[in-house]
Amino acid sequence: MEGGSFTLHTGFTEIQHDHEIEWRFGSSRTLINTAGKRNLLPKFKDRVQIQRQTGDLTITNITNEHTGVYELSIDFGQRELQKKFIVTVYAPVPVPVITRYSPECSSLSSAKSSKSVLLCSVLNVSHVTLSWYKGNSLLSNISVSDLSISLSLPLEVEYKDENTYSCVVNNPVSTQTKHLDFDQLCQTCSD
Repeated sequence: MEGGSFTLHTGFTEIQHDHEIEWRFGSSRTLINTAGKRNLLPKFKDRVQIQRQTGDLTITNITNEHTGVYELSIDFGQRELQKKFIVTVYAPVPVPVITRYSPECSSLSSAKSSKSVLLCSVLNVSHVTLSWYKGNSLLSNISVSDLSISLSLPLEVEYKDENTYSCVVNNPVSTQTKHLDFDQLCQTCSD
């Protein structure tokens, strides 16, 4: 998750000092580190640590810029080991917002059994799933992988339905839930 850190492990417990270790990043195969010399690209500056004994690469205070392919190369003299790691960095998801689809309140305030269309929305998200639940049962969901879009999912419910509804947004590293509160949602109608 953004702001955290990750470590890519070579799988070795000890690498000899005369073995050459290189870590590269991205399609351009930008050199991150070799023999203790650090590349000073802004996205890696002051964030890269290489454990000399094992060759493990740790990157701290990560951002979306650190998403990509990392390549490890260790030259043992008579043979060379190469490994690739694919890293995806996710932003924490925001708390979803539940609103009435229609700004009109008359149908909700005058007829308690009327139906209402609600929208669960999140702004500026990528790689998320947005879902409506009735209790523990999934009613509907939608997923996106685009970068920074706003996403909404409608739900039609009866006013004062006694069931518990919740909207959930999640990605592989975080989840946020908003429970539907009919009284709070329709409070502005009575005003």
